[in-house]
Order: sequence, then C-alpha cells, then structure tokens
Amino acid sequence: MRKWKGWQRVKRLIIRVVLGILVIWVTSIILFAFLPVPFSAVMAERQIGAWLRGDFGFVTHSDWIGSDAISPWMKLAVIASEDQKFPTHWGFDVAAIESVLDGSRDGQLRGASTISQQTAKNVFLWDGRSWVRKGLEAGLTVGIETVWSKRRILTVYLNVAEFGKGIFGVEEASRRYFHKPASKITPAEAALLASVLPSPLRFRADVPSAYLRQRQLWILLQMRQLGGEGFLREHNLL
Repeated sequence: MRKWKGWQRVKRLIIRVVLGILVIWVTSIILFAFLPVPFSAVMAERQIGAWLRGDFGFVTHSDWIGSDAISPWMKLAVIASEDQKFPTHWGFDVAAIESVLDGSRDGQLRGASTISQQTAKNVFLWDGRSWVRKGLEAGLTVGIETVWSKRRILTVYLNVAEFGKGIFGVEEASRRYFHKPASKITPAEAALLASVLPSPLRFRADVPSAYLRQRQLWILLQMRQLGGEGFLREHNLL
C-alpha cells in the first residue's frame, strides 16, 4: 500500500512537471511572437557544458536584432542553403521526412530539418539527435508555425543560429568575422556564413576550407536561381 501511494505521488509530480514545461513552452511561443528571444536552450547548453568542463572563460555571445536590421542576402542565403521550401511549407518538408525514414537504420537519424524545426530545437530543446527530441521538436514546430509568421520564424532563427564556438546570431557573427553589422552583409558573405550552419563547431567562416568555399559557391548559385530579393518580397520575408 505504501509503495502504491509512493508511486502515485511520483506520478503526480511527473505530471505537474510535464504540465509546467508545457505551460512555459506555450507562454514562450506567444511572447516570442513579438518579444526578442533573450537566449536559447542551445546557448544555455553550450554555456553550462563549458562550466562543467571547467572552462570558465567560455562565454556565449549573441546580439538580438530585428528583421529590418538583417541583410536580405542573409535571409536568402539560409533559405537557399537550409530550406528552399520554407515560405510554402507548414513547418515540415514531407518529401525530406520520407527520405529520412527510408534511410534510417538501427535507430540512427540524419538531417533534413526545416528552418522552422531548427528554430524550435534551438530555442526550446537540446542539441543532438534522438526520437524523443524529434517528437518534442515536431510539436513545438507546429506551435511556432501556428503563432508566428514566416518572417518572424526566419528572424528568430537568424538570431539564435550557431555560427561558431560561442557565436550565436547573425549580428554577432557578422561583427566577429566581417567587422560590420548584419545589415551590411554582402551576398558572398551571407553564403559563407550559411555554409557553416550544418556544422558550426567544425567549419570556420574566418578560415574557410576548400570544401566551405565550394559550398559557398553552390549557395550563391541557389540564391540566384531562387530569384534574389524578389523571392523574399514575393513571400513577405523582407
């Protein structure tokens, strides 16, 4: 009987914790529809991880800016690089998901996340790959797609994306690598920054490898094929 009561207390506690997290997520989604995101879960993960390793000199850097302060080329570059169907899908690229499921082996997951999914993960969840995180990510993606505009999702993504060790957000990345604000980023610079996004802790925009340069050229080609600023204007992303 005591064990049963003890289990019931644990069960109630778990339910309360889960409900509390859900309330925090829902409230955050509503507030972040118009308020700056002060920090992301991935930023916190990187900072806490550094402290646990004894690296007390490590500090995550970010500087929130609005959509109007981000170069149109940077917006176009990440869409061209990461998610060309971003303006028209509802948060998920069904064809890419089917490809991932067909290619999954032994529980291993690979990429193909949309910008919306990456935004949900970066802001609210931890880094890494697992079915549990993917399931939570899907629910949060539906939430932000329902409440936020595409323009807002893109703005948040560019403010929380990781561009290097301790470097988060396009404004911090632009000032660190190009010594100027994100509003002044050129097409070539935008493509270079976008090229590091698949693996920002491996690739470096300040000392780009031959592979990174090749990827930069491919992104520039995709940007031209999408139609440049006209593409952003057509989908109300400027």
